[in-house]
Amino acid sequence: MASPPDPLARLLSWGPLERLLRWGPVARLLSWARIDFRPSRRPPQWWRLALATALAVALSLVADAALVAVGTRLFPATTGYAHFQYPDYAKLTILGVLIAGAAWPLVARVSSSPRWLFCRAAVAVTLVLFLPDVYIWLGGQSGQAVAVLLAMHVAIALITYNALVHLAPLRVAASARRDGVDLGQHALVGAPLPGGHVGGDLLGPGGAGDH
Repeated sequence: MASPPDPLARLLSWGPLERLLRWGPVARLLSWARIDFRPSRRPPQWWRLALATALAVALSLVADAALVAVGTRLFPATTGYAHFQYPDYAKLTILGVLIAGAAWPLVARVSSSPRWLFCRAAVAVTLVLFLPDVYIWLGGQSGQAVAVLLAMHVAIALITYNALVHLAPLRVAASARRDGVDLGQHALVGAPLPGGHVGGDLLGPGGAGDH
């Protein structure tokens, strides 16, 4: 029995989206980000992903609490600060880690360099999350308290990234296992996208493999 069509392949073969992806500025952006829709790995096993995500949540909450304790010890004036309350930071921490856990297998589906892309996405998201903290600092809130909040973002990013990539590793593609070759190191410009569409114009120099 033939396997059901891949939803991603069907989406990429939709005419308007295919034309958008091949449009010059979009194609260059995708090439820079190594989003080539030619995965070199398979997503992690679901139970490993669930375990890694749960562990990342737990360790991130511990790190948050530890940083709050250290921060209030170093800066007594921040004791009682609203954003240092467990309900306040816990819900944002849990939400952020869950989103990262969902993104990891998705990154594996859209890039031949998933760890390269996931690492840079983690850095970019962390920098974006700095903005609200900088905003409240500019609005007059304690710089010492804001510094602790920034440290919490960095700690969560480090814990979550390492938990996901190491405890929920991506799997070698089935075709690579059959051939005894790691396709992630031998992706070719011009190889077909899912659905048979050539994706070489979405892959810039050095875009193959996962570094």
